[in-house]
Amino acid sequence: MTNITKEEVLAVQKAWGEGIVAIAKAHAEGGDFKARAKEHINSLYAYGLTDIMFKPTLAAQEQFRGTYEGALSYFIGSEDSEDSGFAIKGWTAVGWDVTGIYTNSESATSMGNYFFTAPDGSVQKVEFSFGYIRGEKGELKINLHHSSLPYNPA
Repeated sequence: MTNITKEEVLAVQKAWGEGIVAIAKAHAEGGDFKARAKEHINSLYAYGLTDIMFKPTLAAQEQFRGTYEGALSYFIGSEDSEDSGFAIKGWTAVGWDVTGIYTNSESATSMGNYFFTAPDGSVQKVEFSFGYIRGEKGELKINLHHSSLPYNPA
């Protein structure tokens, strides 16, 4: 089997960012943002293929989201949870500053910062580590997603 390429990783990261913006847009326009979020998870995450290690940025009570339902709740919010819906906050762009990408034939890992642009033009910097495996059709799927806000000593 050939190695996963850096170009494949960058393409999946781009698709991930575009998916977040599409969910936000669907929500802002009164569209079916829940269906768009499900499409995002189904197309990019390896739920159902393997265990997923997902530690979203703004999660404190339920820090880890190993289930599809937990990921969906984080992205679009749900009642009786801490989730307000990260992907429906109105993000207009997601940019990436990748520190490094490691690949082999079985998996890939990427780390760096990504930047979320809010409707008012402000930008939120977030640190990330993503892991990828090949899906059933050879496409990359996320099996590790760790995000956190940068350290603030104040």
